[in-house]
Amino acid sequence: VTEMALALGVVGLMNTQFAIQGDDIYVLEVNPRASRTVPFVSKAISLPLARIAAHCMAGSSLKSQGITSVPVPNYFSVKEAVFPFVKFPGVDPLLGPEMKSTGEVMGVGRSFGEAFSKALQASSINLPLSGKAFISVRERDKPDAILIARELVAMGYELVATHGTAAAIVNAGMECHSINKVQEGQPHIVDMIKNDEINLVINTTEGKQAIADSYTIRGSALHHDVAYTTTVAGGMATVLALKEESPTSVNCLQTLHQELKA
Repeated sequence: VTEMALALGVVGLMNTQFAIQGDDIYVLEVNPRASRTVPFVSKAISLPLARIAAHCMAGSSLKSQGITSVPVPNYFSVKEAVFPFVKFPGVDPLLGPEMKSTGEVMGVGRSFGEAFSKALQASSINLPLSGKAFISVRERDKPDAILIARELVAMGYELVATHGTAAAIVNAGMECHSINKVQEGQPHIVDMIKNDEINLVINTTEGKQAIADSYTIRGSALHHDVAYTTTVAGGMATVLALKEESPTSVNCLQTLHQELKA
């Protein structure tokens, strides 16, 4: 991307759209403009990136502006997207390549878990400190789901899973209650969500039919204010956030920025 920009003579900020498939990175487009990530990174590392870029476009080098290195904070900053799904009945909260967020919030902490937990709270997602966690994942995600399940059990959560995922969890030596998928008939997982028996949902899926079948799970979790994630990466991040036990420390950006300059 850098070589492409140099060849085009672009100076300043660039917004890069790319997709990742396995180990391959596909660059979709590179636009000479700032993205919404720029102010987030500026706050995270205490550098006015938009102003610096504007001076670069006007002919000033980074060196002449005193920028010879990139600060490395000793804290974590997490940007979380805010989604308006609850305001639109019938909308599937499953994420895809389309932009669906209406804004972002920033969580800062001394650990990733603390920063992520604060970011979730700021985006109105309340993580449960106990209760029942529902896990249902596609076949390739089961090894990761077992790791997530083990962490949840260690924190005192009860596990509920669809038959295939439940079998994998039980075979790994943990207790897990098996529940029907919606198409398998009642009582099923949506019944449990509607009865406020589920506190956390971790649900990954693939394939057109499977995505359609799990639509009611995501919709019910959304409208019953149940925290949910549709990726195992999100599940693992959620576990790290839960381990923070409701962080209440407040960080002042000015103080954190002074640490970077010390």
